[in-house]
Amino acid sequence: MNNQIYTTDVLVVGGGTGGTAAAITAARLGAKVILVSEFATLGGMLTSAGVTAPDGNELEAFQTGLWGEFLRELRSKQPGGLDNSWVSFFSYEPRIGAQIFADWVNALPNLQWISGYIPFEVLRQGNCVTGVKFASFTVHAKITIDGTELGDLLALGEIPHRWGWELQSEFGEKSAPVEYNSLTAKYPVQAPTWVVVMQDFGDYDAPVIPKAPNYDESLFIGAWDNYGTEKFMNYGRLPGNRFMMNWPKLGNDWGENLGRLVESEAKRQEVLQESFWHSQNFAHFIQSQLGYRYGLAPNVFPQQRRDVTCNVSTSFALHPYYRESRRLIGITTVCEQDILPVPGGNAAPLHEDAIAIGNYANDHHYPGIEFPLQPKSIRWGGRWTGTPFTIPYRSLVSPDIDGFFACEKNISVSHIASGATRLQPVVMNIGQAVGMAASLCIENNVSPQYLSVKKLQAALIENSHLPVTIVPFFNLTLDHPEWLKWQKYYIANHAAYPISGTCPDENNQYLDKHKNSVKLLNKFPYIGTFHYYNQQDYGFTVTTPSQYNGQTWQLVTLHPHIDSIFKNLVSGQLLQVWGRYNPAGNWLLIEHVEK
Repeated sequence: MNNQIYTTDVLVVGGGTGGTAAAITAARLGAKVILVSEFATLGGMLTSAGVTAPDGNELEAFQTGLWGEFLRELRSKQPGGLDNSWVSFFSYEPRIGAQIFADWVNALPNLQWISGYIPFEVLRQGNCVTGVKFASFTVHAKITIDGTELGDLLALGEIPHRWGWELQSEFGEKSAPVEYNSLTAKYPVQAPTWVVVMQDFGDYDAPVIPKAPNYDESLFIGAWDNYGTEKFMNYGRLPGNRFMMNWPKLGNDWGENLGRLVESEAKRQEVLQESFWHSQNFAHFIQSQLGYRYGLAPNVFPQQRRDVTCNVSTSFALHPYYRESRRLIGITTVCEQDILPVPGGNAAPLHEDAIAIGNYANDHHYPGIEFPLQPKSIRWGGRWTGTPFTIPYRSLVSPDIDGFFACEKNISVSHIASGATRLQPVVMNIGQAVGMAASLCIENNVSPQYLSVKKLQAALIENSHLPVTIVPFFNLTLDHPEWLKWQKYYIANHAAYPISGTCPDENNQYLDKHKNSVKLLNKFPYIGTFHYYNQQDYGFTVTTPSQYNGQTWQLVTLHPHIDSIFKNLVSGQLLQVWGRYNPAGNWLLIEHVEK
């Protein structure tokens, strides 16, 4: 491959969540695509970084586009199902997620995937990005997409970008600091986590997890106080008695001198080594405190990094879960105000150029420090969820640099707002939108700055294979007969978007499409008594099946028609329900109800 020169329509650099989604989408639409990844595993946060209990966009109404397709594939391929942990409704083995992405890529003859390379130089002609050089080859492209974990093309291409905090005076964000302080100095960005997967070996002692250099037990003491051992371990429980360790409270977040991540390759490697050792030491501490029934889960990840020193198995992710990146200075910047619900409402304002949605809470990680942020969570379906917001197209595009998109945590977003936009499903949605936009740029021979956003929005919601929600509603699912009508209406009338986040549906009769399929999958219903504790806080005391008689569980749902039923029930009411019991969360995830 030495000195090989490739020419393509679209070049995607980085095989993370956003980059993989962008490459697949552009190729499915007929563009010639080259995807270059550092690792031989695609998916980033969702696979190679080990965060296989993703957060956000969990409600059925938000499970659309490529994200929805990914969940459907996981459900069909993951033995034991996805509802295993209490931090997420979807937890799965990394290898299964990685295989889904690999299958999608390999099914596209116009998508060439080259693994094992990082970018060396960004090629430019004036203000236009024209391609990227790698160690052994060069790719010339009409459109180049930065899907790297840390926004590496932004630095290599001298594309205007940000790193770290902004003050309150810059964007008027209430949660931003008024002036730089000890927190901003100690943690220039959010802490990454090197995920490790552990396993319960039951009656058999697991191999000893060795201490790594700089072991300090005091860093972890109290990690599961106020949770208890079982709840702590079940936080990121995976199928097969395995546990994804991505624990923020005195756990394996690592935040020492993170400015090194963007200083030089040598300095970045220092951070990687320290982060890896810190996670190994956390696993050692867990084993030393909870016993040798808990050890490192074998053969979770397909390979081990060559640039970190270890003598342990492939239980560790291939790279850290980076929560923050260099960030493009785009035509517009997503700020805290763009992700928070309108006062008195449950949804953020709808951007006129919305192309993706998210709903997760604004979540920042600074080890040992509680950082208060403006709240954006509500109770829905018997549980907590986040208020929805949208990502504007203009945050993906530079006002000055042509031929270029950002599609990862590197979009134009403030440090404060990045705590909500960094989550896996919204990044996948962003990647799908960028892949669609790149294909339209090629098809119409226009630069990203001049692409018709209306055409892009129409292409996203009218995609015959994977339509995607870009106007978020709690109560409007993709299978609803008027879904497309309301998407089109509010795209054309964005100022009329209701702050409730609820579609004023003229035909508010949601078909219980799960009724028959659930009864077939489950030989029996759960029968018991409904309890109304508080608004959106429901319980259920089981009488049948007999093995659960007398147990009380939380009732939760992801479906709007079930949420509507819950709201109209009264305490003491006898119910038959169909769903799945999750011992980790002590909840019954409901698919169908009969009074």
